[in-house]
Amino acid sequence: MHMHLTRSWSARMAAGAMAVAAIAGVSACSSSEPMGSSASQATGQHMNAKDFSTAMAQPGTIVLDVRTPAEYASGHLPQAQNIDIEAADFATRITTLDKNATYAIYCRSGNRSGVALEQMGGAGFTHLYDLAGGIGAWQTMGGPMVMGGS
Repeated sequence: MHMHLTRSWSARMAAGAMAVAAIAGVSACSSSEPMGSSASQATGQHMNAKDFSTAMAQPGTIVLDVRTPAEYASGHLPQAQNIDIEAADFATRITTLDKNATYAIYCRSGNRSGVALEQMGGAGFTHLYDLAGGIGAWQTMGGPMVMGGS
């Protein structure tokens, strides 16, 4: 009987260790935001290009391109405003935006726009959409592009 309890305890410990490893692995793949961050999936939604197109067409939606000005000038979505997430003043610039408006955010691949979504969510914005796959997914879908601008 003692041997059975030891095996049972060992199995429980192994299962617990695997659960901790799984949680740690998921955390390692997520953003660098600490657990309990105010940014969450409830604040924003990652959308494929078709759904993003529908969301950005809604009245009052503001389209934000968070790529560099050079990337923006090389081609961007119609009506997009450029606020470079890599610029030192990104956090300051988003404080001038209406937190109650709806924002459709994109970048080249979806990484920077995901970071922007988290930062904006943390700053109190509640209506945020992120283009999964970035402008590349938009172009693959055949979405309209505008050249130039700054």
